[in-house]
Amino acid sequence: MRLRFLALAALAPLAACSTIKEAAMGPDLAPVGYPAALVPISQPVASARMPSPQPASANSLWRTGARAFFNDQRASRPGDILTVNIDIDDSAKTTNATSSSRTSGMQAGVPHLLGLESTLGKILPGGFDPANAVETNSTSSNAGQGAVNRSEKISLTIAAVVTAVLPNGNLVIQGTQEVRTNTDLRQLTVAGIVRPEDISSANTVRHTQIAEARISYGGRGDISRMQKTPSGQSLIERFSPF
Repeated sequence: MRLRFLALAALAPLAACSTIKEAAMGPDLAPVGYPAALVPISQPVASARMPSPQPASANSLWRTGARAFFNDQRASRPGDILTVNIDIDDSAKTTNATSSSRTSGMQAGVPHLLGLESTLGKILPGGFDPANAVETNSTSSNAGQGAVNRSEKISLTIAAVVTAVLPNGNLVIQGTQEVRTNTDLRQLTVAGIVRPEDISSANTVRHTQIAEARISYGGRGDISRMQKTPSGQSLIERFSPF
């Protein structure tokens, strides 16, 4: 336990330095690598000494080094790349209104109670009438109204990598794209499962054809930090009982 505490104490200055550096110089781009978040494997990189495919020679449609003449060039194996077209244009509108009211009354009397009516009249305050011993009235009303009007529109394109092939032939894909402008970084991430039949001849797939789709578009930097609620205020608003 003590060693763990010492390790955390040693890493704290490094995290602080990273935060200070990001605040002063902006966020850093993540290193380019094989997206292994879904499948923890390392993709081998081809050696630079391996000959690359050459352009087609004169009077020939065959390229030197090509895999096959009639082979399907769509993504089908781990490491292959395909393009994902994200075109989200969703809107939702809901309006609810409720109203309720209730009025109730009750009157009860005890004209005869084992001959103790006169005795109760002596004990209770003056003006006691056994015929009108208990009388209650209650009125309640409730009115509520709510409305939701949401509209989202995103149009983006990203290249994803096939990370695995499932036993039924479906492809697990994942891709990340980072764009840094001045001191603000925008990040687009997509992941999910695709059927090979849904990949078009241009090696593209729509986001609506991705099962278990996970699409994230956000960023970090000066602009994102200004738009975000401070941590202390967020905690107070979340746990305040008032």
